[in-house]
Amino acid sequence: MEIFIVRHAWAYHHGDERWPDDSQRPLEAAGRERFANMVVALADRGFAPQAIATSPYARCAQTAEIIAEQTPHAPSVVELDELAPGSDFDALVEWTRSVDADSVAWVGHAPDVSFLCGELIGRRNANIRFAKGAVAAVRAFEAPSRGCGELFWLATAKSLGL
Repeated sequence: MEIFIVRHAWAYHHGDERWPDDSQRPLEAAGRERFANMVVALADRGFAPQAIATSPYARCAQTAEIIAEQTPHAPSVVELDELAPGSDFDALVEWTRSVDADSVAWVGHAPDVSFLCGELIGRRNANIRFAKGAVAAVRAFEAPSRGCGELFWLATAKSLGL
């Protein structure tokens, strides 16, 4: 199984008075376009989740929608409170085990995405840097759990020349 860990794309600045409720803060238009270009480039290289779980925060849900639109399989998107800031690894593993898919994506927030990726490779405090819009692929060699796999790749817009 492949588990893709995704940090939301470029959103408006935290504290912007237009969104006093930070959970409603959306992606910037330029951030949306840049991430869509990144997903297209990654899809050409095999990025193809069959199911997507996302934080219910607007910027994550919008990031997940871009993935669903720009990758094969037309994956469904499910909002999970377990991906809101302070993510619940055990609940995400349970969700992942419950879906009929060989590849899934978890879309969340920093620093949680680093911790989630670290948990999957057996090093919660691995200090994996997730830039905005970064996507990591973890290959799980057994059922999703702590230490089930290895970090196969980590891509950023900058590393793809975008």
